[in-house]
Amino acid sequence: MAKLDNRKVAILTEEGFEQVELTSPKQALEEAGATVHVISPKSGKIKAWNKTDWGIEIDVDKELNAVSPDDYDALVLPGGVLNPDKLRQNKDAVAFVSAFLDESKPVAAICHGPQTLIETGMLKGRTLTSYPSLQTDLVNAGVNWVDEEVVVDNGLVTSRTPADLEAFNRKTIEEIGEGVHEG
Repeated sequence: MAKLDNRKVAILTEEGFEQVELTSPKQALEEAGATVHVISPKSGKIKAWNKTDWGIEIDVDKELNAVSPDDYDALVLPGGVLNPDKLRQNKDAVAFVSAFLDESKPVAAICHGPQTLIETGMLKGRTLTSYPSLQTDLVNAGVNWVDEEVVVDNGLVTSRTPADLEAFNRKTIEEIGEGVHEG
């Protein structure tokens, strides 16, 4: 497995993120040596969704308005139904995500996380997967949507559900280890 010492990873999220889709990648990235910051438009604590009800509260490390994409080597977008729907309506969050795609930095999105990617307008011609209910939205955004546990398209890692987390985490670490993807 790649070592991510000296790599900084942003996890951009809002209230209502799917708990395991944040906690599992965060733990895997930290175990690989990365510095990981939970970033949100909100300060203090934000609440997770845990399958069918509210879950844990986690600390926000940095507020979105206090960070720059230049501060980070990669971005992770957890899913959950509420979280990406809030982020996609926040112009600062969309600009933050767009900067990672524009600079070809690794980006990883799981489950409903790709909803925020759609808002960037930068997905045409890319191959992604997601939670099945997003298939039409992604196809309408110009994506080649496939039903696979993990898909990598030039540094963009996507997976369908929490059942795919092992593969998602492994590929996310690998892509961050490779760094910026030209082309």
